[in-house]
Amino acid sequence: MSAHFLEASDGVVVAELVREGIVESLHHGVVAVVDAQGSTLLEQGNADAVVYPRSTLKPIQSLAILSTGIKLSPLEITLMTSSHCGSREHREAVSHFLTTHGLTADHLQCPEDWPLGAAERAEMARNGEDPSRVAMNCSGKHAGFLAACVHQGWDLDTYLDPSHPLQQEIRATITELSGETPAFSSTDGCGAPLHALSVRALATAIARISGGESPHSSTLVDAVGHNAWALDGHGRDNTVVIERIGGVAKIGAEGLVVIGTPEGVAVAVKILDGSMRATTPVALAALAAVGAISDAIRDELTERVSTVVTGGDITLGGLRTSR
Repeated sequence: MSAHFLEASDGVVVAELVREGIVESLHHGVVAVVDAQGSTLLEQGNADAVVYPRSTLKPIQSLAILSTGIKLSPLEITLMTSSHCGSREHREAVSHFLTTHGLTADHLQCPEDWPLGAAERAEMARNGEDPSRVAMNCSGKHAGFLAACVHQGWDLDTYLDPSHPLQQEIRATITELSGETPAFSSTDGCGAPLHALSVRALATAIARISGGESPHSSTLVDAVGHNAWALDGHGRDNTVVIERIGGVAKIGAEGLVVIGTPEGVAVAVKILDGSMRATTPVALAALAAVGAISDAIRDELTERVSTVVTGGDITLGGLRTSR
């Protein structure tokens, strides 16, 4: 069967922004909740629609790195799975990661960039610092790529080439965990190969990781659980979700998020217009709808990560999910 690439008709309304009881904006999306056996527990929109998963692939990429036999610290494992906010703490940790494996920032082939976090960008600018490869939110992933290449004796200069042994291993791992051969491949914003999957297949891969169903997945989940700050940043969406429910949580650019519980239930969300505002609240609502998290935990986390609608200093509304 040929792949069905995302179309407008694949989405349904998954969240509304409400101001004083009136809907101001609508978010259309696709949602899939699955268990580690690949059974679909909930679907909103067409979960067979194929999307670019962007950084939600990072947990899978990390498992491929671990499959090379490299020994990494829990913090290093978390950093290579991260889309970090670029804090000084993150930048120093990535630099140490590189040094530990005989590498420097000059080996990184992700682009020079400002930190992902607004506060972190402002701090670097105030200090007169310039954009750098280490500050780029994918620098930890690239450090992991390079460390695996050092371990295996693979070429460092071509580590992003789709034909490189590491990238071939990553593609094979994506196929194995998702149960789906990538429909198409492109290049992500950080320069790494990017493989398209259906929303359902993406959720399946994350469920198998968070539930400990694949080799090295327990190592990854334990590492992330003990270093949640490094995956995203103190007080940021992925970090607070992991701190509260465990498992794996990972945003991806262009309106994507995945969350996998320790029990092996996972949700993948794609917001059609690429907005990030509704991703985590919609994912939490979907997990609660199937009983994977409690309504109390859903409400607690949603309050922490949701947009508030204000009128001056007064709160007038906020984001409301369809579940």
